[in-house]
Amino acid sequence: MKKVVTDQQKTTVKKVLDYIRRYWFYLGLSIVLAAVTVALTLYIPILTGRAVDLIITKGQVDFAGILVILERMAVVILLTAAAQWIMNACNNKITYNVIRDIRKEAFERIEHLPLKYIDSHSYGEVVSRVIADVDQFADGLLMGFTQFFTGIVTIFGTLIFMLTISVNITVAVVVITPLSLFVASFIAKKTYVMFKLQSETRGEQTAFIEEMVGNQKVVQAFSHEDEALEQFDEINGRLQKYSLRAIFFSSITNPATRFINSLVYATVGVIGAFLAIRGSITVGQLSSLLSYANQYTKPFNEISGVVTEFQNAIACAQRVFELIEEEPQIPEPEQAVVLKDIDGNVKIEDVSFSYVPEQKLIEDFNLDVKPGQKIAIVGPTGCGKTTLINLLMRFYDVTGGQIKVENIDIREVTRKSLRAGYGMVLQDTWLKTGTIRENITMGRPDATEEEIIEAAKASHIHSYISRLPNGYDTWITEDGGGLSQGQKQLLCIARVMLCRPPMLILDEATSSIDTRTELKIQQAFAKLMEGRTTFIVAHRLSTIREADVILVMKDGKVIEQGNHESLLEQGGFYRHLYESQFAH
Repeated sequence: MKKVVTDQQKTTVKKVLDYIRRYWFYLGLSIVLAAVTVALTLYIPILTGRAVDLIITKGQVDFAGILVILERMAVVILLTAAAQWIMNACNNKITYNVIRDIRKEAFERIEHLPLKYIDSHSYGEVVSRVIADVDQFADGLLMGFTQFFTGIVTIFGTLIFMLTISVNITVAVVVITPLSLFVASFIAKKTYVMFKLQSETRGEQTAFIEEMVGNQKVVQAFSHEDEALEQFDEINGRLQKYSLRAIFFSSITNPATRFINSLVYATVGVIGAFLAIRGSITVGQLSSLLSYANQYTKPFNEISGVVTEFQNAIACAQRVFELIEEEPQIPEPEQAVVLKDIDGNVKIEDVSFSYVPEQKLIEDFNLDVKPGQKIAIVGPTGCGKTTLINLLMRFYDVTGGQIKVENIDIREVTRKSLRAGYGMVLQDTWLKTGTIRENITMGRPDATEEEIIEAAKASHIHSYISRLPNGYDTWITEDGGGLSQGQKQLLCIARVMLCRPPMLILDEATSSIDTRTELKIQQAFAKLMEGRTTFIVAHRLSTIREADVILVMKDGKVIEQGNHESLLEQGGFYRHLYESQFAH
């Protein structure tokens, strides 16, 4: 287990360094400025020691010499402050550029992930990786850049300066140093596991909150509040446990290393005092050594803190990289065809598909659709109606057979051109945060005002929009704000009306609309469907009587096929469905 964790950490650190390498100029400048900052900082104790040696005894103080030293110290302090400010600016630049790149790649990967990944992962957990985990990673990375370089340079710099004053004291300090490194290393291994569990549980908590808040009406309608609170408390309890353990191990790092540092300071003081009594070093040099002892031990506290924070950052980064490295949807062929001049020829040949290999859904499905035909798909829940739509749009790829549009296998055409050929209205409405105009023009951003209004009138939503304070510029949120479910569905219909694609997919497109408006929408759809190949998924059989072909599906197979009258005459499953809806 330890070996696996170590290998994972190494791999993650390597990936992080690959991102940092893009900003090598800022990295190099930061390292140079870290060296300059440390060198100037370590020069101060030298000047302090010289000033102390100029104070010989009462009445014998070289004020002129001390003034020169103080002026020099002021210049050194100003230069140190300037170098440190620029170094921090470089570190900030590197950190925020890196997290910008990681977030961008993560979001791009989400856009290109197969739908099965989105269907099998909670939205909140994915959001947590892109937002919370990247923020945690940024904090650790920023702390690392700010303190790691200066800490390392300070350690080596102080040893060099101490060597110029006393070799014996320097050797004593170096002998004690491994104790601090051992303590920091031991604690770091413990904290990584806890921070990883903390990050995973935080993602689980975010997913649960997103799920409960997004469906609060259902939760309250079924009095599920107590059960939701119990589940939240359980997740929160685990998060508390892992967080406390992570914080405990990380918090003992500083006291442990400070204890070792106190040993170093005491050693320098005792040995230096004996050497000063013997005349081997001056009192000023002893004061410089004591100052260097503090300077030398301080980075160990900082680096141990950085290492602890870095464990958290690496654990979070690992989760983000898992998302970035998820297998994307099957790439398009290099010579992928761009569909143009679509007439509406769709051919489904021996198609088989299943979401889970062990559970068959669609088998040996065949269909030949001519341009302008209306194909209705009916059947009980779970028979594969919506799955067929997913296959037509290539949200999922068939596991057997092929689907052709204009006699070209859809796996050989670009997804963008294929999906541009369809206009789709689903039972589940989706609106984005923005104006009503932006929501309607999503498929055609260049549409004119007249075209937008015409589409809105065709979908019978124009009069409602006109009554809003800002009309088409009214701002709505993702859930539609004050819009009813029916109004949201009418906006989605207007979106398709504006695009006027060569083929249509209507999946229970009028399920949330009142009967009177539905009749008007059906008339508008009838006009829109003229000359267009249309696939209609419907539960209400009254809406599909005029369809050219009705596919009756059951258990993933087409068991009956024909128009409304012929299917009724067959007296089969379709007639049973129809009579069950209209029986008195």
